Amino acid sequence: MTKKQIRPYGLWGSPITPASLALDRRLVDLAWDADGETLVWLEGRSDEQVLVAARVGGDAPRDLTRGQSVRAEVGYGGGDFTVHAGTAYFVAHPSGQICRQDLAGGPARPVTPPFGKAASPAVSADGKWIAYVHHLDGVDRLAVVDTAGRLWPQVLAEGRDFYMQPHWSPDSRWLAWVAWDHPNMPWVASTLYVAMVGHGPDGRDLPRLGDPRGLAGGDDAMAFQPQFTPDGRGLVFVSDETGWGKLSLLELTTGVRRRITTAEAEHGAPAWVQGMRTYAVTDDGRSLYALRTDRGFRRVYRIDLQTGASTRVAALDAYTDVHQIAAAPGRDRVAMIASSAGIPPRVVVYDGATDTAHVMARAGGETVPPETLAAPEALTWPTAGGQVSHGLYYPPTSASFAFHGPPPLIVLVHGGPSSQARAGWDAKIQYFATRGYAVLDINYRGSTGYGRDYMLRLRGNWGVCDVEDAVSGARHLADRGLADRDRCVIMGGSAGGYTVLQTMVAYPEAFAAGISLYGVADQFHLARETHKFESHYSDFLLGPLPEASVIYRERSPVFAAEKIRRPLAIFQGGKDKVVPPEQAEAIVAALRYNGTPHVYHVYPDEGHGWRRRETIEQFWPAVETFLLTHVIYA
Repeated sequence: MTKKQIRPYGLWGSPITPASLALDRRLVDLAWDADGETLVWLEGRSDEQVLVAARVGGDAPRDLTRGQSVRAEVGYGGGDFTVHAGTAYFVAHPSGQICRQDLAGGPARPVTPPFGKAASPAVSADGKWIAYVHHLDGVDRLAVVDTAGRLWPQVLAEGRDFYMQPHWSPDSRWLAWVAWDHPNMPWVASTLYVAMVGHGPDGRDLPRLGDPRGLAGGDDAMAFQPQFTPDGRGLVFVSDETGWGKLSLLELTTGVRRRITTAEAEHGAPAWVQGMRTYAVTDDGRSLYALRTDRGFRRVYRIDLQTGASTRVAALDAYTDVHQIAAAPGRDRVAMIASSAGIPPRVVVYDGATDTAHVMARAGGETVPPETLAAPEALTWPTAGGQVSHGLYYPPTSASFAFHGPPPLIVLVHGGPSSQARAGWDAKIQYFATRGYAVLDINYRGSTGYGRDYMLRLRGNWGVCDVEDAVSGARHLADRGLADRDRCVIMGGSAGGYTVLQTMVAYPEAFAAGISLYGVADQFHLARETHKFESHYSDFLLGPLPEASVIYRERSPVFAAEKIRRPLAIFQGGKDKVVPPEQAEAIVAALRYNGTPHVYHVYPDEGHGWRRRETIEQFWPAVETFLLTHVIYA
């Protein structure tokens, strides 16, 4: 073994470079064709997204949509494409149209006209119709069009503020979906519906729906991902009516509902985007593969639909975060996007018949051995009010360098805020850990993945629970000797960026420095200007206006920016429509006026997050320079 060099924390040489991060691809979603052998997945490459196809055990992957970006833009996006009988149906960017692309080759052809935005295309089992979510002029609905695009699209369902996850029954006679209304978010209160599909007298007119029936969820629970069983007799879904997102099976003929899972673990997910999947029913209808989240680790379980017997899939244990699982037709086979703290995202196919896993695609070169990267430890610590908070701790890790004493700490705050930090691949964590920083990825009270009650603790408490838990988490690690209490940094993006700013206002001495990426600074501005999906989210997080105006002012860092004393780095996308640049500029103006050390970087061609390679290559050196100047050399 090579003896490690002694070098101060923060100055370690790292194999994780800005250039390598900029070249990594984003693996977004995947779908099977009807043969159960052809898999199509969506890759993000810089600011484009491309569909790629390959056969399991066949030739090299092949691009299907090079030169045409695939991206749905209803809300935060998602639900970009589907595949049926040799054809991919995808949403083209920026037109928002649904297009069809033969997997065998040839040009893409539009199916819907270029008005509004489409998402979540779902093809009926008979191959005739596409049900999809449509957004136009602030109105969302379910719509339908024929797969050839000969007929003008028609409305299937409307009247609710939001729709997602349309799913056809195997005989194309039923349609299920999820809908919800303001002021709720889908993980707070949403309803699962099912309706019979009808047709005109000649059978050639576009389908219409009978009266919908609400089957699960409602005002005090969420419903998520309806999927009919292969025989069409049952409907599987996730609901958190018991306090945890559990799987249920509803027998459509009898109306009898039976819970498939009973463990206090999460089998659903907050529906921030369209098209999310956390389970897949096998083709024979006897079992399903489900993603189960426990203390930030999400793994794959096989569950018997009749008995509920659950077994973790050991062949996939290398992966600690899995999403977008999909079952292959005619096979005991599932595909998924999987990663771990030491393994960047992969498209993985698991074959239940042989109990083997096969890698179809990789997000990066995987040239860094997993054992040289930081591994997470699930933590729970006491926080304000006698409650507890959760997170994942990553120690500084290097194959070449070491140092003594407690390390500097980066406290990462996830976005959302109703989201979760999980134990999968996170490039920024490894970027810091391999340079000699410890990292605490916090799941403050209000995060998802720890039960409904934990999520609801953020109701009215945004800017309180998240802030208190970031501070108590850093202190907890310092008390254990796992972090240098004088060199703790808080960092986050979007809602996490807000927590950075609010923490530096409420606890000016708690952190040595802060890094805010497109963070919310003015709660009034956010409530007034944000997009439809989140336009009433602040009612849950802070309270309705004007009644809660005092709270909005107290929780807006821009009105107390003079309290920020420690160095602050602010990064902003020039085209951000969720948190516009005006929010960052207001904070920067206050920092300049007060003489607070700061840096401000604007990336003109970016929105709410970084996609472009050149941005990523510029961003990480700027972050490192800020930390060296204000934390390591301070």
